[in-house]
Amino acid sequence: MSKKTYFLKQFWSEKKMVGSMIPSSRYLAKKMLQNVDFQKARVIVELGPGTGVFTRKILEQMHEDAKLLVFELNDQFYERLQDEIQDDRLILIHNSAEFIQKFLNDAGFLDADYVISSLPLSNFPKNLRESILKSAHHCLKNDGKFIQFQYSLNCKKILETQFNETDIMFTPLNFPPAFIYTCSK
Repeated sequence: MSKKTYFLKQFWSEKKMVGSMIPSSRYLAKKMLQNVDFQKARVIVELGPGTGVFTRKILEQMHEDAKLLVFELNDQFYERLQDEIQDDRLILIHNSAEFIQKFLNDAGFLDADYVISSLPLSNFPKNLRESILKSAHHCLKNDGKFIQFQYSLNCKKILETQFNETDIMFTPLNFPPAFIYTCSK
C-alpha cells in the first residue's frame, strides 16, 4: 500500500490524531527544518511523525553523535516506523508527547535542543494541548526551539503564552498549505 493511501486510511480511522489526509510535502519539511542547527544539535525530539517524512529528513541531516527521540501514539504509524527506519540514533517511543521529560531522562538526557512537532494541536482538547506544550517547553534547553506546523493560526496565542518569541512562516507548497511556528524558549 502506498504511503499516501496508508496515511489516508489512518486519517479516516483516527481523525483526532491525524491532522491531514496526506503526508507532509518535502517543501514543508524543508521549511520546518531550516531553523535547526544540525551541527550543534545533540538531542532532538519529534512529536507525531506519522509516516516519517520529517523523521527521515532529520536523520539525513543530524550529527552522527546526536539522538532523535520520536513520539508516536498511533499504533499503525509506530509499527511502520519501527519496521522501516533502522538507525542507532533513533529512539522510537510509543507513548504520549505529554511525557517527553520522562523519556529524555530515561535515555540519559536532561533536555533537548529542539522539539519538532507535527501534532494536530487544534484537534486536541484544550487540556491535552496545554499539557503537551508545557511538556515541550519544559524539556527544552534555555535557548532551545519548538517548531510546529499547523493548517491555521488557531494556536498562535497559546504558543505566544508558552514561549518567549514566536515567528511564523507560511508555505503554500503543501496540501493543505501550512503555517510553521518557530518558538524560542
